[in-house]
Parts: sequence; C-alpha cells; structure tokens
Amino acid sequence: MTTADILMTAPMMPVVIEGLDKACRLHRLWEHEDRDAFLREVGPRIRGVATSTLYGRLEASLFDRLPNLEIVSSFGVGYDNVDAVEAGRRGIVVTNTPGVLDDEVADLTIGLLLATLRKIPQADRYLREGRWLKGPFPLSPTLRERKVGIVGLGRIGKAIARRLEGFGVSIAYHGRTRQEGVSYAYHPSLLGLAEASDVLIVITPGGVSTKHLINAEILKALGSSGVLINVARGSVVDEQALIEALKAGTILSAGLDVFEDEPRVPQELIEMEHVVLLPHIASASVHTRNAMAQLVVDNLVSWFEGRGPLTPVLETPYRGREA
Repeated sequence: MTTADILMTAPMMPVVIEGLDKACRLHRLWEHEDRDAFLREVGPRIRGVATSTLYGRLEASLFDRLPNLEIVSSFGVGYDNVDAVEAGRRGIVVTNTPGVLDDEVADLTIGLLLATLRKIPQADRYLREGRWLKGPFPLSPTLRERKVGIVGLGRIGKAIARRLEGFGVSIAYHGRTRQEGVSYAYHPSLLGLAEASDVLIVITPGGVSTKHLINAEILKALGSSGVLINVARGSVVDEQALIEALKAGTILSAGLDVFEDEPRVPQELIEMEHVVLLPHIASASVHTRNAMAQLVVDNLVSWFEGRGPLTPVLETPYRGREA
C-alpha cells in the first residue's frame, strides 16, 4: 500500500474504488457537500486523481486546487475530459485506458454497421408490432461491394479493418500521416476519403482539433448511398449538419453510438426510422469495463511505486523522474 492521497472526482466502477481503497488513501469528492471547503483542506495533499467523463472536464481551475498533483488516471481511451495540454505544461502525467477495449469496440462497430445497413432494429420492431402478419419486411441495403473508409487508423481502427477484411469489402483510411506496413489505401484528405467511400467509420480522438471534422461538406461527398458510423466522440460530427443530411437524403443512413450532448439525444434523430442509435456502449461489456477499471488503478499504483505510468497519453509523455 502507498501512502499517497488520491482524489476520485465522481463514482467509478467497484474495481476502481476497491482497488484504490486498498492501495492508497482515497478521497471521494462527490461525498462532500461543500466541495470548495473540502478541496481547501485536502487539495494540497492530493498527488493523484482517478476520473471519468462523469465528472466533467478536468482543467486549470481544478489543477490550481491541487498544487502537488502528479498524475491523472482517466477511465476510457478518449481523454478529452482532461485538459492534457495544460496538465503537461504543469508537469502532470495523464493516463488513459487503451488496448484493453480495442476488440470490444471493434466488435460493436461491425455490429452497428450491419444493424444500420440491414435495418436489424427496425426488423425487430416490425415483428414485435405484428406487421409481419400483414406482409414481409422491406428489402434492405447491403454491405456487399461497399467501399469502407476509416477515419483514424489507430489501434481500434486497425481492429475494425481486420474484421472488415473477412467481409470482402474495399478498405481505405485517412489520418494525419500514411502508416508504414498498412496495405489499405491512404487518403491524405478526409474529403478525398469521403468521395471514395460509401461507408465512413469514425474512430478518431475527440477534442478541439477534431470538433465537427465530419461536416456538411464531408457528408455531401459521402453521397446519397452513403452510411456514417460514429463510434468515436459525438463532438467529431456536426450533429445538426448530420440531421439535415439525413432529412434531405444527402446520405442514406447513420449508426451512432455517441452524441454531442450525451445523454441528451436530439429528438429529430430519435424520430428517424432510418438510423440506428446506441447509448454509448461500444466498450460496455462487463469484461472490458472491468479491464479498463483495473488499468485506472494499475496506472496509479505503478506511478506511486516508482515504476512510472503504464499508459501515458501523447500530450504528457513520461521520460522518467529525472527528466
């Protein structure tokens, strides 16, 4: 057990709470009605933070209250809930939970793509409402001969691409740079990828740099037979532009696991019959969420045992305690 004081900003999975209770002195911010008074008293002792998107964004205003903070361990592969640039400027390491959720998210992505194209949820409702008794369910679009573009060929993007290979579809990608050792066609511009694709799968990080990356121009380039699948962050897609494109038939349909203002989903999307909407569940299996939770704990324990962080993010690379 370490003597370090750790702040948990909002309730997290039992694996995190129990693990940190055993490993350190854990302080639960949400249990204190007067959080300002609590942070005035305990803030200077806090050396680590465990957090998730439930708390909101960790930025300079909270860092100011924690002058001896060394590390933030964030739950999730996306970490736009933490101002990592500001953390790096202050010498604070930020970690996330990559790797352990890659396969789960990739599996869900393929399921969402098939559900969107083959209208699986709509067919289920059709049967349950007794409409099959009156006639067969209408024919659906298909994955056959589709050209799939992947926006962001990181760990999860590659896992999605490997699964798609089994369907015999054309696969291409867009990212900041061409990747070595990748056989898929590379498009240096997102617009070029959209023009060459009729399925666009978005699996790029969120944040300011990718806000509304998928806009009206990209949707128009995707075309009237095009399908958008978003398993990244809601902020990456201009939601209003997407709604207008779906209404106008600019694209065929969309499968969305994420939204701009979760858990509030625009009523216009909810009322559309030709889209599939999921409540941000790409990594939400018991197995995978427990693995992610354990990595939150392991990052903090490793740090305070002097072994460094296990999965530091790009903005806060770890160069050793002497660096």
